[in-house]
Amino acid sequence: MLRKFCDLTCLDGSASMETEKKLEIAALLKVLPPVEFCCVYGSALHPNNTDKSSMVDYILGVADPLQWHTEASVESQPLLDFFPPLLSPYNMKMNRDHYASWMVHLGGAKLITEVADEIGVGVHFNPFVTWKDKMYKYGVVRMDDLIRDILNWERFYLSGRLQKPVRVLVDNLDIGNINSVNLRAATSAALLLSPSRFSEENLYATICSLSYMGDLRMFFAEDKHKVNKIVQGQFTLFQSMYKPFLEEFATKDLLRFTSSVGNQINVSQDCGLSAASSLVSRLPLAIRSDMALKLGNKTHLSESGQVTRELVIASREEAAECMRKIVRRRVMVSSARQAISGLLTVGAVHGVRYVANKMRKAWKSWT
Repeated sequence: MLRKFCDLTCLDGSASMETEKKLEIAALLKVLPPVEFCCVYGSALHPNNTDKSSMVDYILGVADPLQWHTEASVESQPLLDFFPPLLSPYNMKMNRDHYASWMVHLGGAKLITEVADEIGVGVHFNPFVTWKDKMYKYGVVRMDDLIRDILNWERFYLSGRLQKPVRVLVDNLDIGNINSVNLRAATSAALLLSPSRFSEENLYATICSLSYMGDLRMFFAEDKHKVNKIVQGQFTLFQSMYKPFLEEFATKDLLRFTSSVGNQINVSQDCGLSAASSLVSRLPLAIRSDMALKLGNKTHLSESGQVTRELVIASREEAAECMRKIVRRRVMVSSARQAISGLLTVGAVHGVRYVANKMRKAWKSWT
């Protein structure tokens, strides 16, 4: 079932303002071919963001990127009933100016998808796209790759994006439900890295920081306060995302809610080996497999004769540090690959412009 973006039956003033903002965020989808999944992430979701010049960031999930870039479609984007129907030729013909001209001329969509898959992490970004006096950036990813990353953290790139608040505009394959596996795993990882007592905000900051551990941009091209700004600016959104998982873990006696301060709770957790093993068991298989190579595993024979393997966890601290190193390496490799892919696909001018904008924000945070 397709998720509608907003309900236009709201007639009060605040609802009208919110509807206007939603329309502005979704506007670019009018001129793109149909997609299976679309969400908006980043500063556009910040409640206090009044900067009209800030870029709106999209993730677009499609069945076949090569086809999406090159083949015609007679379908209209099935998102907003109040937008007029629009015949959609393939994106490279329809929106040629979104792409780096040298890639269009040298190899077209085939080269673009090969660079994304072989050099990058399967995502092709078109930044600095202007539509209706608004700036957009959209990344196109194969749905199979998106789902694998969500479930297994194979590249820990888009799965990390989806651990933070996003606004879903199109969801034909129920990615919102599939992403619950990702959010549960992120909660487990953050708890494993947390002390015995912490605040709700501390936990969300740890979750948010997972996808930045090892990210090369954090060394020179990102605001050093980025994680705290994301959590503090979107705190209620983090609460709505993670409250079900905190309650789930509380019912299993892995954590307790000790007190409330303002609109957030303080938490204590069981730091014993049994609790650590339970948290590790909720991590994605790819992470647990890498941990097993470093920590070892032991086999058990159940009463039914089934052989199961379990990680050898000598201490909670050892397990946490092992997981941290594995996630950090995944993020570092993915961020490096995507940076190289991005510089190739967006062209020299846009590449320098994008890096310069990032470095300017980083410099402001340091000074």
